[in-house]
Amino acid sequence: MNSKIETLKTWIAESDNVVFFGGAGVSTESGIPDFRSVDGLYHQKFDYPPETILSHTFFYQNTEYFYRFYKEKMLPLDVQPNAAHRKLAELERAGRLKAIVTQNIDGLHQKAGSRTIWELHGSVYRNHCLSCGKSYPPEYIRDAPGVPRCSCGGLIKPDVVLYEEGLDEATVEGAVTAIARAEVLIVGGTSLTVYPAAGLLRYYGGNKLVLINRDETPYDGYANLIFREPIGQVLSQV
Repeated sequence: MNSKIETLKTWIAESDNVVFFGGAGVSTESGIPDFRSVDGLYHQKFDYPPETILSHTFFYQNTEYFYRFYKEKMLPLDVQPNAAHRKLAELERAGRLKAIVTQNIDGLHQKAGSRTIWELHGSVYRNHCLSCGKSYPPEYIRDAPGVPRCSCGGLIKPDVVLYEEGLDEATVEGAVTAIARAEVLIVGGTSLTVYPAAGLLRYYGGNKLVLINRDETPYDGYANLIFREPIGQVLSQV
């Protein structure tokens, strides 16, 4: 691993256009469970599969159950950034990292101090009334009894991309531009099997693709460096 770390350190030190693309594995070191690992949400027992609960149809047809699940499993407001989040923010301040593209909705990159973040799947920190558009903080959602309602009486929806919903076009365009311009692309904590997000990697045309993931991914054959260690452990050494 030492030689690979040295290579990664050199690539970052010599570049002012590093982009990080991350998934749920970035936040597991902060204590947030992912979906697919042994202790992830897909392996916990609920009345419905998580992908059903977190769908557009379910939100409107069974809103009360959606919010019971959402408040319990999707609002980790007290969780703090880990070594990976902090290192990425440090690299941005140093002028090395140009952007973060994330599939996460937990806001931990912002908590760590990162500024340029393309949140493909939205954020739990943004919520709006479907009737009047008024915005609400996540604490309001967490503390509201039952289904959160606006002062106008309208239903409040988290600004997260549910199953059956499309990604925000402006966010995708920003992410594509960042990835296409990147000299070094570091991909961490994602299985690269969830589309359309995983498909954004095809816009990278460079020769410094770094994968940091515990398991194999469909893009391993295209990577120039692969790490199987925890993301925080790898990044904290660069």
